[in-house]
Amino acid sequence: MAHSLHLFTPSHLTAPKHSLPKPSYNRWFPVTLLSPKLISIKASTSADPNSSTTPPQVLISDNGTGPGEILSFTPQEYDTPPSQSILSDSSSIDVDAVTEVELKENGFRSTRRTKMVCTIGPATCGFEELEALAVGGMNVARINMCHGTREWHKRVIERVRRLNEEKGFAVAIMMDTEGSEIHMGDLGGASSAKAEDGEIWTFSVRAFDLPRPERTINVNYDGFAEDVKVGDELLVDGGMVRFEVIEKIGPDVKCRCTDPGLMLPRANLTFWRDGSLVRERNAMLPTISSKDWLDIDFGIAEGVDFIAISFVKSAEVINHLKSYIAARSRDSDIAVIAKIESIDSLKNLEEIILASDGAMVARGDLGAQIPLEQVPSAQQKIVQICRQLNKPVIVASQLLESMIEYPTPTRAEVADVSEAVRQRADALMLSGESAMGQYPDKALAVLRSVSVRIEKWWREEKRYEAMELPAVGSSFSDNISEEICSSAAKMANNLGVDAIFVYTKTGHMASLLSRCRPDCPIFAFTSTKSVRRRLNLQWGLIPFRVNFSDDMESNLNKTFSLLKARGMVKSGDLVIAVSDLLQSIQVMNVP
Repeated sequence: MAHSLHLFTPSHLTAPKHSLPKPSYNRWFPVTLLSPKLISIKASTSADPNSSTTPPQVLISDNGTGPGEILSFTPQEYDTPPSQSILSDSSSIDVDAVTEVELKENGFRSTRRTKMVCTIGPATCGFEELEALAVGGMNVARINMCHGTREWHKRVIERVRRLNEEKGFAVAIMMDTEGSEIHMGDLGGASSAKAEDGEIWTFSVRAFDLPRPERTINVNYDGFAEDVKVGDELLVDGGMVRFEVIEKIGPDVKCRCTDPGLMLPRANLTFWRDGSLVRERNAMLPTISSKDWLDIDFGIAEGVDFIAISFVKSAEVINHLKSYIAARSRDSDIAVIAKIESIDSLKNLEEIILASDGAMVARGDLGAQIPLEQVPSAQQKIVQICRQLNKPVIVASQLLESMIEYPTPTRAEVADVSEAVRQRADALMLSGESAMGQYPDKALAVLRSVSVRIEKWWREEKRYEAMELPAVGSSFSDNISEEICSSAAKMANNLGVDAIFVYTKTGHMASLLSRCRPDCPIFAFTSTKSVRRRLNLQWGLIPFRVNFSDDMESNLNKTFSLLKARGMVKSGDLVIAVSDLLQSIQVMNVP
C-alpha cells in the first residue's frame, strides 16, 4: 500500500488569537506552522501497493469556498470543490445538554475528562432520579444482574433510553453479570441486613420458606458446608463484614461476626484458612453460569452498550462471549468489559485485557482474594496496561462507601478518588452509593468535583507523562492512525489549542486520541448513536452525533456552523482536526 503526504494551505483564515510558536517536536510528520494558514497533513492510500503513479501533492485551497489549485499531478477526487450545502440548523447535531451548558458558561478547559459510571438500584431507578444523575454527570448507567428481575432492569433501560431521546443525553448502559462465584442469597426480600459484633449467624444451603429464621442466610453453593472448617474466616463482599466459623451442623454453618457491617443481597463470599484464600472450589466453577447466559441473551435483546463479565479467568472466556454475541446479533456492536477481581485474572491479566474491549478494577472482590496492601499496586498496574493497550478502564468498588449512609465522604475516600484520577483511569464507578445509598446525587457530585480539581491541577503543573505507548495496530494503516493521534496530542499540548476535533465512523480514532490524554477536550463526531454512547466511557471524549461526508473541509465548515449556532465555539478558537476518513491532521482557527 503506497502512502503519500499532502500539505494544504488555505489562505483566507483570520489571524489566530494564540501565538503559535514553532513546535520543537518532530515525530514521523514534520510540520512547519505558518500562521495564519491552515496546515493539513494527510496520509492517503492507493489500491496498488507497488504503484508509483500517485506522487506527493500540494493543494492550495480556499477552505471549502473554491476548488483550489493543485501544484502537482491531480488525483480525480480533488477536481471538484467540496459540497456547498453547509447545514446551519443547530438541531441536526446531537450533543449532551449538560456539556453544552458547561462549555457555554465556563469554556473548553472546564470540561471534566474522567467519566462517571453509576450503578442503578432502588434509590435511583425512577425517571426523575435517573435524570438527576445524568445532569450530575453520569456517563454510563450500570445495571447489576445480581439484583432485581429482568423485568425491573428492562424498565430501567427503557427509562435511560427515554432520557437520551427526550433530554439529549448519551448515557450508555452497562449490564454486569452475576458470575458463578460463591455468594449469598437475596436476604428474603430485604434490601440489606446489619450484622453486629459478636452476633451468631447461620449460613445454610437449605431453601427456607418465608419468613426465614432470624439471622439466617442462604448460600448458592451446595458444597459450602463440606468445604469450610471450624476456625475459617468468612468474608462478605470482599471483607465489608467478617465472620468466624464456630460450628457445622449438617447443611448449616454457624458463624460469629468479628467485623460488623452492612450485608447486601447476593454479596460475594470467600473464606480464608490459616491466612490463605481457599479458592479450589471457586477455580472449578465456570466463569459464565447458566443464569449469566440467560442474562446475556436479555442484554443482547435490549441492545445494551456494554456487558461486564465477572470473575474472568482467561482470554478464552472473552473470545467465546464475543463470538456468541456476534452470532446472536450480527448487527450488534456490544463491547465486552472484563472485570478483574480474582487471582486468576491477575495471572492472565495482559491476555484478558487484550481480548476484551475494556476492563474494570473490581477492588472489593479483588481485595478478598489478595492481601489488602497489594490492591493499590494491582490497580495501578491494571490501569497502566489498559492505557498501553488502548482499552478503557473503570476503577470501581468502595470509592465513597461511607456515603451510603452519610452525606459527606471521609478524607481518605477523597484521597482514593484523587489517586484514581491521577492515574488517568477512564472512569470511576459508584456501586452501593448510587444504587441504594441515601445520598446518590451528593456522591456523584463529590466524584465530579474531585475529578475536575485533580485534572486542573495536572494541567496547571504541566505533568505530561513519560509513559511509553506501544504500537497496538495490526496493519500499516493502523500504525499511521496511531502516529497521527500521537502527533496531534503533542501539538495540542505545545500549542495550547482549545479542542481536538475527531471525525470517526467506528470510534477507533477517537479512542487513540483519548489514549494520549491531551490537555484539551476531544470533540468526537460520529454518525452512529451506538458509537456515540460507547465513546462516552472513554477519558476526555465529548461525543457528538452528526452526519458527515468524506470531504474534510465540508465536515469542518458544517461542524463549525452547527456549534457556533449553539454558542459552543466562537470565531478565533484554535482547534486541531483529525479524521479516520482520510487519516489527516489540520490546525486551524474557527472562522
